[in-house]
Amino acid sequence: MLDIKLITENPELVKERLAKKGCIVDFAEILKLDAERKKLMSEIEAKKAERNKVSAEIPKYKKEGKPVDEIFARMRKIGDEIAEGDAKINAYQQEIIDFIAKLPNMPDDDLLPGEKENNKVIKVFGEKPVFDFKPQNHVDLCTNLGIIDYERGVKLSGNGYWIYRGDGARLEWALLNFFISEHLKDGYTFILPPHMLGYNCGFGAGQFPKFADEVYWIEDADADGKKKQRFMLPTAETALVNMYAGEIIDEAKLPMKFFAYTPCYRKEAGSYRAEERGMIRGHQFNKVEMVQYAHPEHSKEAFEELVGKACSLMEKLGLHFRLSKLAAGDCSASMARTYDIEVWIPSMGIYKEVSSVSNANDYQARRNNTRFKGEDKKIGYVHTLNGSGL
Repeated sequence: MLDIKLITENPELVKERLAKKGCIVDFAEILKLDAERKKLMSEIEAKKAERNKVSAEIPKYKKEGKPVDEIFARMRKIGDEIAEGDAKINAYQQEIIDFIAKLPNMPDDDLLPGEKENNKVIKVFGEKPVFDFKPQNHVDLCTNLGIIDYERGVKLSGNGYWIYRGDGARLEWALLNFFISEHLKDGYTFILPPHMLGYNCGFGAGQFPKFADEVYWIEDADADGKKKQRFMLPTAETALVNMYAGEIIDEAKLPMKFFAYTPCYRKEAGSYRAEERGMIRGHQFNKVEMVQYAHPEHSKEAFEELVGKACSLMEKLGLHFRLSKLAAGDCSASMARTYDIEVWIPSMGIYKEVSSVSNANDYQARRNNTRFKGEDKKIGYVHTLNGSGL
């Protein structure tokens, strides 16, 4: 969530940065509303101060035998005005929050505007493999080897699902173990989070309300019969960045580094192009995700570390890939910057993203109220970063 203070103090800067993501916004109404809220708060604070002052003097008046009925009547009137004013302030505040909650994160200043056309390849690792035969598509290759069963995956769950079997299942498990061992070696804490999360997690991660229709929802009832909705996590990031929601972390504990293994569940609505058949686009897939809670002053260092870790995994797998810096409009709504790792797929003759490393700055922390306290007792918002690993 963006800082309302930044919006009120420099609305043109925020408008300019959001425009790089293709988000055109008019702050006129919200600035007017915030001004009315501040004015009303000042008036109500004055009434509360008057009430406190008079309340403190009432015992004195009683002791001196002075009449207090009119004073009580005036205090009841002021009390009603305070209650009415507080209700209006809360309504204003909620309207402001609802407006800001729908805004994407501001991209970092160095990002180019626009979409994929302005993505920039900043590094290339290894050489494209050259074969003296035509490489098979992964669907045909996996089917012929008997390591992925697409037919029975569809039978069980429909299009967009598959079954790992035999050496395919063992290879998937081996890759997961490799990623996990690498992160443990680097001092990251292993997390196995719940797969069903509450709405607050989607909101805190910045995925809701805008993308609430893109996840799978589970509706059940609590013991008292009250309905409760949960959704299947689309990425472990959604859980990891909310673990300390509403808490104040000791600055000495930063950075905090986590990784999680989970299946990821996504609707992936839309048409399926030929290049997205097989495992390129699916509703359930396995992923190991890295997340850091960083001090704002060390946020850039944390980002470079995550990029380096994801690239290291690819290099150790011996795969040719490239690292791309995304343009502002190609970054997800919650992120201020993103680098994609794109692997070369010989049978398709294209690069496909296999990891995204992103920095949300304080956008997610403001939404879920994750803060830190320094030795100077000052409290600030942490920065959250994430990366597929892998």
